[in-house]
Amino acid sequence: MKIYNTLTRQKEEFIPLTPNKVTMYTCGPTVYNYAHIGNLRTYIFMDILRKTLKYNGYKLQNAMNITDVGHLVSDEDEGEDKMIKGAREQQKTPWEIAEFYTNEFMRDIEALNIEKPEIIPKATDHISEMISFVKGLLDKGYAYETSDGIYFDISKFSGYGKLSRLNLEDQIAGARVEVNDEKRHPADFALWKKAPKEHIMQWESPWGMGYPGWHIECSAMSRKYLGDRFDIHTGGVDHIPIHHENEIAQSEALLGHPAVNYWMHGEFMMVNNGKMSKSLGNTYTIADLRDKGFDPLAFRYMCLNAHYRNKLNFTWDVMQASQVSYDRFIEGALKHKEGTAEVSKDVLDSFTADFEDAINDDLNIPKALGIAWSMVRYPGKSKDIYNLLLKTDTIFGLGIKDAEHKSQDQPQLDAGIEQLIEERQQARKEKNWKLADEIRDKLKSMGIELMDTPQGVKWKRN
Repeated sequence: MKIYNTLTRQKEEFIPLTPNKVTMYTCGPTVYNYAHIGNLRTYIFMDILRKTLKYNGYKLQNAMNITDVGHLVSDEDEGEDKMIKGAREQQKTPWEIAEFYTNEFMRDIEALNIEKPEIIPKATDHISEMISFVKGLLDKGYAYETSDGIYFDISKFSGYGKLSRLNLEDQIAGARVEVNDEKRHPADFALWKKAPKEHIMQWESPWGMGYPGWHIECSAMSRKYLGDRFDIHTGGVDHIPIHHENEIAQSEALLGHPAVNYWMHGEFMMVNNGKMSKSLGNTYTIADLRDKGFDPLAFRYMCLNAHYRNKLNFTWDVMQASQVSYDRFIEGALKHKEGTAEVSKDVLDSFTADFEDAINDDLNIPKALGIAWSMVRYPGKSKDIYNLLLKTDTIFGLGIKDAEHKSQDQPQLDAGIEQLIEERQQARKEKNWKLADEIRDKLKSMGIELMDTPQGVKWKRN
């Protein structure tokens, strides 16, 4: 199996520290709002990697953090904590915000057939480990105290910048950096912030009441659950220049050696060939997809059509095309289930070999999906092809096995509700949107939720 290591900028043969076991850390969500589809694409990448490692016989020990404190509005040391900001805007406590959005995130990844990592630690449960980590960096001379916190001294770490390969001085010259006269270098980053009395989330520390910096969380929790050295660290490309660069610096400074063997990053998702951002109103969620009648697994299917290291452009037209292709793929696979055609062992072995070569070539899932389509289109319907497609779906996660149950197990509606649905469809044809919305609301009050899809109206019970 070969994977692309961001640190070396090349594909490398994957060799775990312990035979048949993989230790892996994934940067998890900051739970102050709903995850958007760009975030979720990164977790689909994580899931494909997990499934491929398991396909190859590895046992996984994968930790994914929940950031419920410390992540400032900027990925640098600027602005206020995202949790505090979210709590103020939504008039809830940070802990209520964290619990609500953690649960929503878990529902989203379940809808996308993303496996939960083996360990999901929360930042607020590991403050003592973070304080210990910061004390170690101070003792080794890599950190210093100011009036507002403890900072990492990047001048003491000669390898700073090796992941992003950006010239630090050029970055600083062109960046907007808040003036902090006590920092020795503008790029020195906070390990621990001293909190004013009114700050909602704060803990006792050797430096007074305060809260951790964002970057220290991942280093402290990965060390606790995976040890001083582990195999793979994953995240989005946006983490490379700051968050992961800082993780490397603080971990290697404390330990005296690299903490991670392979760094892997998923590329951005674009929207209409532009940036996805809240200010543009295009940070769509799984709920937004469902509201437009799309199956979350059709979004997963869309993500499988682009390599994880390539940008993926989202449009509603592409989403609609993905829904159609996904439906056809599932329908085509299911047609093989009762097939009686004979398929030679050589053909099946060839399909399997090509599929495995693709997934083990740095997760070339678009190629692997193309091979699966060749199976779907194979002349003559064969149970052997169906079984092989089920095997490929242990990687794809498209729910082939469950799809038949979804279509067969839907209960029938009573005549009155069916009549209302028909009346609403007629109102939509006549562009009587007011009546259509009234009927939709009435059905919702009766426990029936309608979804207008490219394939027609669908419904589910609330």
